[in-house]
Amino acid sequence: MGFDKKHVRFAMGYALAGMGLGIYMAASHNHGQHVTHAHILLVGFITSLVYGVVYKLWLQAAAPGLAWVQLLAHQAGVLAMCSGLFLLYGGFVPPSVLEPVLGFSSAAVLLGAATLCFMVFRMRDEWS
Repeated sequence: MGFDKKHVRFAMGYALAGMGLGIYMAASHNHGQHVTHAHILLVGFITSLVYGVVYKLWLQAAAPGLAWVQLLAHQAGVLAMCSGLFLLYGGFVPPSVLEPVLGFSSAAVLLGAATLCFMVFRMRDEWS
């Protein structure tokens, strides 16, 4: 399976999780997880979907090593970020415990974006 499909499959999982959390918040009239909901849908669903499209249209022959770094950094970062936000905004774990997790996860998501940018700009001469 190509990296385009891997990202799209993750995106679909985030879409279901984000929409499920949104429906739960609406039904319970408790919108305390709105930050988590937004991150699941924007950083998880939308960004993963865009990455999948970029791989499909422009990076089909991406270097597998870099593509794996990009995929794992982004997906691990999103999962850690959204889990940490859920625990934080649910009041399950104190902020002082979660700050390192959220910092790491943000850096991982940034690493994923930077890796994809590197691959895209490296390919610039091959675009027509």
